[in-house]
Amino acid sequence: MAPVRGDGMRGLAVFISDIRNCKSKEAEIKRINKELANIRSKFKGDKTLDGYQKKKYVCKLLFIFLLGHDIDFGQMEAVNLLSSNKYSEKQIGYLFISVLVNTNSDLIKLIIQSIKNDLQSRNPIHVNLALQCIANIGSRDMAEAFSTEIPKLLVSGDTMDVVKQSAALCLLRLYRTCPDIIPGGEWTSRIIHLLNDQHMGVVTAATSLIDALVKKNPDEYKGCVSLAVSRLSRIVTASYTDLQDYTYYFVPAPWLSVKLLRLLQNYNPPTEDPGVRGRLNECLETILNKAQEPPKSKKVQHSNAKNAVLFEAINLIIHNDSEANLLVRACNQLGQFLSNRETNLRYLALESMCHLATSEFSHEAVKKHQEVVILSMKMEKDVSVRQQAVDLLYAMCDRTNAEEIVQEMLNYLETADYSIREEMVLKVAILAEKYATDFTWYVDVILNLIRIAGDYVSEEVWYRVIQIVINREEVQGYAAKTVFEALQAPACHENMVKVGGYILGEFGNLIAGDSRSAPMVQFKLLHSKYHLCSSMTRALLLSTYIKFINLFPEIRSTIQDVFRQHSNLRSADAELQQRASEYLQLSIVASTDVLATVLEEMPSFPERESSILAVLKKKKPGRVPENAEIRDKSPVPNSHNAHAAQTNHIAGVNSNASSDLLGLSTPPATQSQTGTLIDVLGDIYSTTNGTGNVINNAKKFVFKNNGVLFENDLLQIGVKSEFRQNLGRLGLYYGNKTQTALQNFVPTLQWSPEDALKLNVQIKAVEPTLEAGAQIQQLLTAECVDNYSEAPSIVISFRVNGGATQKIIVLLPLTVNKFFEPTEMNAESFFARWKNLGGEQQRAQRVFKAQQPLDLPGARNKLIGFGMQLLEGVDPNPDNMVCAGIIHTQAHKVGCLLRLEPNKQAQMFRLTIRSSLENVTQEMCNLLVDQF
Repeated sequence: MAPVRGDGMRGLAVFISDIRNCKSKEAEIKRINKELANIRSKFKGDKTLDGYQKKKYVCKLLFIFLLGHDIDFGQMEAVNLLSSNKYSEKQIGYLFISVLVNTNSDLIKLIIQSIKNDLQSRNPIHVNLALQCIANIGSRDMAEAFSTEIPKLLVSGDTMDVVKQSAALCLLRLYRTCPDIIPGGEWTSRIIHLLNDQHMGVVTAATSLIDALVKKNPDEYKGCVSLAVSRLSRIVTASYTDLQDYTYYFVPAPWLSVKLLRLLQNYNPPTEDPGVRGRLNECLETILNKAQEPPKSKKVQHSNAKNAVLFEAINLIIHNDSEANLLVRACNQLGQFLSNRETNLRYLALESMCHLATSEFSHEAVKKHQEVVILSMKMEKDVSVRQQAVDLLYAMCDRTNAEEIVQEMLNYLETADYSIREEMVLKVAILAEKYATDFTWYVDVILNLIRIAGDYVSEEVWYRVIQIVINREEVQGYAAKTVFEALQAPACHENMVKVGGYILGEFGNLIAGDSRSAPMVQFKLLHSKYHLCSSMTRALLLSTYIKFINLFPEIRSTIQDVFRQHSNLRSADAELQQRASEYLQLSIVASTDVLATVLEEMPSFPERESSILAVLKKKKPGRVPENAEIRDKSPVPNSHNAHAAQTNHIAGVNSNASSDLLGLSTPPATQSQTGTLIDVLGDIYSTTNGTGNVINNAKKFVFKNNGVLFENDLLQIGVKSEFRQNLGRLGLYYGNKTQTALQNFVPTLQWSPEDALKLNVQIKAVEPTLEAGAQIQQLLTAECVDNYSEAPSIVISFRVNGGATQKIIVLLPLTVNKFFEPTEMNAESFFARWKNLGGEQQRAQRVFKAQQPLDLPGARNKLIGFGMQLLEGVDPNPDNMVCAGIIHTQAHKVGCLLRLEPNKQAQMFRLTIRSSLENVTQEMCNLLVDQF
């Protein structure tokens, strides 16, 4: 029986109903496979299918594809539908092609020919279908094939309005794929004059197209300004006759008005023709006037349309930044929205006022709303609005209101959302530094920041206060006294200990005359915090103690006892043990004069832009107002003084390397400066080789997760990492050590395709410009899918002063041992497992000579840092070291056992590793052999 043409494809409706009635996934797949077999047989059968049948079967294939099943046939039948004169059949053909046909398909030439035929059709519906298909596919092939037809359709006088509209949108889509598609010359004027078209759809689509073209060629399309102003004027100010049917809830053509206002923001205020500028100002004033009128409707659509035009007009006023009257009026209008019931309006008002605060014409007008903004920061329910209020307070701050705003932000910081605390800390620190007339106030603010939100005070912030204190003699005594008092609090944040240790080590003598802060009192106060701190802070405190020996010789013996205790202690941190031992020897061997020279005060820091501001700019690009720029009078050391270089040498670290992980340290005078603070005895590894060959410093990170990964005269790369089971997170810190910006700064990952499948590493993009002396952070996440042998490299390319592209390739510290989980075992369990892993392919053994005199405590610390559990009392020989751990991957868990046997007489080690996988066994062995 012939199908009934009016039934709306009943067969398709039945098939969809069958699918929805399936009780299980298996039943659905069975029904789909049955239908696919039926369609395939119909397409391959001898009987010729008519257009209706082809349409029905192609629709079924589309539905099956949308359910998530692959379709590998039916393309030719869909192409055949394009030649149909029936709209519904041609529509389904184009839909199938847009969704399912690959641009590399053999049928693409046939499809392009069918589309060309439709573009030349006199039927506008067919032309529209073809244009929509081209836009949906949007490939370069489509752009090249129709680069002449579509512009002709757009500007031709014979083309219908609906086709012109589709042609403009299609051209916009292809322009984003292939910018060269737009012809120049006389075409430019013809495209611009579409702004005068009487059809709403044509002028709206043309405005979107011209806005995109202007962004690439502003000079070529400059003629659009006068036409856009004229069209806007006819919509907004005149008793218009065009577009009178497009009033949306009493607002004339709101979406076109918004697009025209946005288009005008690509240019500076028109100055060549005073009439155009006057007309534009009249439009903007009219929009502001209408905003004051009582609403003509209570419906939300009316207020939405009206406010959309208003806010875009305000954005144009801010962009032009030339009419004081308009700027002040815009500020007053936005001020009324700060108390509006609508959360979105309050947010948008705060956001726009942030920009108004940067204009000299409206800055004072914005300040009038300070109390309301402070109330918004404290009382708003929506965190995004509270954050926007913080941004506005930061933007409106100047010398007249700095202390009040900083105090309000400090008060709010105690209860602020965790998501905005770090940004608030940076902003408070910047404002306090920029507007401090009395730097005792600045010191108080920073110490309050640490007390209130210590976890969110970055190293840049507490480095900065130390730099300023070092540069200003008048505040050094006050800083020492204030930080000494702050350290007496029962609960003292570790960042406060760092600041206290550094400042008291340099200037503790300025308050030592008071019995309440005598030398011994200062030392005992700091040392009472020592055991509660991390290794990095302990290292800084040890440096403070050696400074105390120089400042206060009367407590030398007490401090030497502490050094002696830590140098004899079997510490888990070999660096602290070594540092304490060398400080002890320095205090014993060096004469008073030599000690005073080595440990003299840090020199003043040269001027440079605030490193805190650079951090804020990177965190919130585009959100830091221009009036918050800071040119500091104090930061950053020029070079190490003699005591820093000598102390580095005494500490046994490379004196040619900078010691700060985060790119905030200063290299010696032989290298270009980075411009910030230095922990004179940091743990450093550096290299100056890096112009294309892979730099392999990863072995230095086998036993640790933090440090300097690479350094040369231009760049320092630090790394901080943490791992949990098969997941890891790394922070790479790039520090620009030059006095010029690094351009085209692009870090990318590089590793073999085989290992990329086993170690899934994702990297976040960074800004392409690394400012002089600045530092940026890049986050990487790693997921160990399977055991691998080679870690990825990071390839950093950049240009300096417009020169040739520099390339540095550094191996990342992502060795497989980072995914170890320590495992506790008793002796019985260990040796039972050891025996079970006795196969030839499960064990690896190496006998090798120790690189340094045998240091058994140091070897034990290294094995702990390797990630395995050091098992005490398991091996009968107390000198032998045995460990157990499990390497976590997504695919499986790999148990691993280790035994390290030292021979003191021969200065040799025997290392035996056993695991359930041969390549893991060999990799663990290779990693460890070179480390002892």
